[in-house]
Amino acid sequence: MSGKRANGEGSIYPYKNGFAAYVWVDTPDGKRKRKYVYGKTREEVHDKWIKLHTEAKKGPVATRHRTVAAFLAYWLKEIVKPHLAPLSYVSYEGYTRLYIAPHLGSKRLDKLTVRDVREWLNKLATICQCCAQGKDAKRSPNRRKCCAVGECCEAYPSRRVVQGARDALRAALTHAVTEEEIGKNVASLVKVPKPRRKRIKPWSVAEAGRFLADGAARDDHLFAAWVLVLCLGLRRGEVLGLTWKSVDFEAGQLYVDHQIQRAGRQILHRETKTEDSDDFLPLPALCLKALRMRRAQQTGDRKAAGELWQGSNDLVFTTKYGTPIEPGNLTRMFALRARRAGLRAIPLRNTRHTCGSLLVALKVHPKVAQRILRHSQIAMTMEVYAEASEEDVREALGKLSEAMGGSG
Repeated sequence: MSGKRANGEGSIYPYKNGFAAYVWVDTPDGKRKRKYVYGKTREEVHDKWIKLHTEAKKGPVATRHRTVAAFLAYWLKEIVKPHLAPLSYVSYEGYTRLYIAPHLGSKRLDKLTVRDVREWLNKLATICQCCAQGKDAKRSPNRRKCCAVGECCEAYPSRRVVQGARDALRAALTHAVTEEEIGKNVASLVKVPKPRRKRIKPWSVAEAGRFLADGAARDDHLFAAWVLVLCLGLRRGEVLGLTWKSVDFEAGQLYVDHQIQRAGRQILHRETKTEDSDDFLPLPALCLKALRMRRAQQTGDRKAAGELWQGSNDLVFTTKYGTPIEPGNLTRMFALRARRAGLRAIPLRNTRHTCGSLLVALKVHPKVAQRILRHSQIAMTMEVYAEASEEDVREALGKLSEAMGGSG
């Protein structure tokens, strides 16, 4: 083909070993600049030139594209950190630093393809993270046992990690589309296998009753926390974030609006995730009595600690020196207490189903239970009530009452 330009192609010209073209575009910062496209043949450049004209008519077009790593750094600093929860930032930053940037960081953001993302995810699932992150090499020489001494431990990422890395990249690219740096989100077009959740049978009411009775008999400092988890279905962070201002003993209510979270190296006392999580919950008699016991225990701890007491945020559940309880420690203490009571281990978060059955045993009215369980329909609550009306339920709660020194 000759180098002669066709009609209307005044911006296409020979360039090095092929052709080039440009279009005047408005950039995201409001300036007017030339945007160039390149190709080996005139037809290839012409197609790109037409496409660029179309993009320019739709709105601003970036003339200089960042790498994936550069955009992710911008996204974390300017979008995630100021506007999302601290835990979200810690999660996204970890996925970016450990899994995305090392493999895709050098690619140009606008050149990232669906194939690039798919190949990255397939490769990621086969990379030992002990090797990749140098985990074994960071240990002292006498404690190195696998990757650092040439014996790969095959610590491959789980399906959940692979899915989390894809989701983090998808969230970042969604914002890149919003800011018109790219035309489509290629990460959203790549499917990953969903991680399979391991189903764990929750405790029966009889088992929960044994657990609480054992805690009451031992005067467990966290007994009230276990009662609130099992009887009100509170989350771990919500229990640890409770303050005495949230407890209304006269009205028999509890206001849930704060939580304790670990975000990186910080323990944060912050508002709950959404306004829908905030609520006034009615307190059954068992919960009221447990909280009164907890208040007396904390008063004793404060006197015993003296000048060493560090509590300043009025938390209901603290260490013996008034400091917040580490969320991970509460999970470990729950497992320890379960073993001590001779019960099978279940995750702390897996107690919500048991909560509904306990409310039946405590003779809580279904409409009140609906509020506590946060069911949208009373029919859902009544299904729980229909399942949990066994005689051993009453017996378990009777033993718990005796352990607490009466039914009051």
